[in-house]
Amino acid sequence: MSMPRQKRGDSTMLRVRSDRDHKLENALRPKTLLEYVGQERIKRILSTSLKAARARGEAIDHVLLHGGPGLGKTTLAMILANEFKVHIFNTSGAALERGADLLSQLNDIQEKDILFIDEIHRLKKPVEELLYPVLEDFRLDIGVGKGASARMVSLSLARFTLIGATTHLGMLSAPFRNRFGLILRLEPYQVDELFRILNQSALKLKCNIVPEAAREIARRSRGTPRIANHLLKRSRDHAQAHGISQIGKEVVHHALEEMGIDSDGLDEVDRRLLELLVNRYNGGPVGLKTLSIAVGEDPQTVEDFYEPYLIQAGFLMRTSQGRKATSAGKEKFGR
Repeated sequence: MSMPRQKRGDSTMLRVRSDRDHKLENALRPKTLLEYVGQERIKRILSTSLKAARARGEAIDHVLLHGGPGLGKTTLAMILANEFKVHIFNTSGAALERGADLLSQLNDIQEKDILFIDEIHRLKKPVEELLYPVLEDFRLDIGVGKGASARMVSLSLARFTLIGATTHLGMLSAPFRNRFGLILRLEPYQVDELFRILNQSALKLKCNIVPEAAREIARRSRGTPRIANHLLKRSRDHAQAHGISQIGKEVVHHALEEMGIDSDGLDEVDRRLLELLVNRYNGGPVGLKTLSIAVGEDPQTVEDFYEPYLIQAGFLMRTSQGRKATSAGKEKFGR
């Protein structure tokens, strides 16, 4: 009898931690465009769209946000809802498997509300096609009945805003992409921008961090605010665990060393991938599939998560023949 009780207790604790982490992550999100750091061009475009929509008394045009994970796509969607003072309904492409799933999401949406679909590239083709008249005419066409008695029913919808977020813009069909009024790409953040974000987050977390320590975290955060905030929290944990009242540069060094993140911001998989490329394959070129098997990761994960930062940091390049280590990448491993 003790084992089932333990399992249920463990499950409850996991849910509590998950809810707590989710609330903490939301607490760190900026609430307005003014508070949002970076992506200046996108902020100007969205600010103009907000002002124009308010003046016309209409919903904001449909928005498609694309870029790497952790760059702030969800945060921007939530900011738009907050600035426009409307409700936001959150879902994901994987959750909308059938037309009925889409209908259940659209059922409660009112005029000017926002429907946010994360990972919109994961929509199944039939659901994507159902969205065509939704985006253009605010009309949902649903098939009713089967066989000879089957017919199409058109449901009128409130004029709302669809905001889609994707890390794989190329996986969306051209007809679907073209139905968005705004298609905006989020770029990796500069160190100075991440430094400002970290100082904002430190205030919200009520932790004391010196400027040099914040800049060190910013430098190792792969140009990504989500990673920067995670590293800040881990540095805070390290300081508290060792009875240190202030997060200094030495605390950051120790915390990140424990996590396996080196001075260039590379983690263990980054280093293993680069070291294999440099030493086993003599710097390349080598195919993605071969490199992925050697490092023990899925090719899609290597291409989408690890390679972009290695390229951005100047350690790796993609060529028509395959992946090659740059001179900086070779020097890092003594070649």
